[in-house]
Amino acid sequence: MGHWTTLDTPCGRIAAWRADPDGPPRGAVVVVQEIFGVNAHIRSVAEGYALEGYAVLAPAYFDVVEPGVELAYDAAGVERGRALRTAVGLERANDITRAAADALATSHHLVGTVGYCWGGTVALLAAMRLGLPSVSYYGARNLPFLDETPRAPVMFHFGEQDASIPPDMVQAHRDALPGMEVFTYPAGHGFNCDLRAGYEPSSARLARERTLDFFTRNLA
Repeated sequence: MGHWTTLDTPCGRIAAWRADPDGPPRGAVVVVQEIFGVNAHIRSVAEGYALEGYAVLAPAYFDVVEPGVELAYDAAGVERGRALRTAVGLERANDITRAAADALATSHHLVGTVGYCWGGTVALLAAMRLGLPSVSYYGARNLPFLDETPRAPVMFHFGEQDASIPPDMVQAHRDALPGMEVFTYPAGHGFNCDLRAGYEPSSARLARERTLDFFTRNLA
């Protein structure tokens, strides 16, 4: 279903994974990667949303630093991914999200985002600064941006056993953004990813159901 394409951004031309539904799309979604690149998992996530009727782009954000990055879920992958995340920076990431949303909006008027890990914070910024309805999965770098005023709805998913996002950080989201939906699950970090040791299928399934409901409500 999906295929590689290119995306022109303010940071230069990058690759992106494109997935489209069989019929007319009900909306469009930008899928924002973890620190491991647009790997098999992120491509699978993109295709999953296409199967639900959405036109999807998953930009290769790291291409602005190093093209073609796909990292393993191990210590070396984490170390390299963190370095690339820092090198890209959130400002450039936001510019890339905007470019992907604009590319989808040429044929689909309503665009949202969903992001995982680092991408969870990129997705939050898309709601705050770009006005895109967004779903943020376990964004550990969200706190500095919670005092901004969202221009679109945001939904948050967190694992209750995530050492990188303790309960007080989750509560900070509820306190700062009382109008937004914040959900927690009996799981750790990365619980949506079936390639990670922390994968928790029941939590992943429920979070996805809630995400799809969010998109139905905000992209319909």
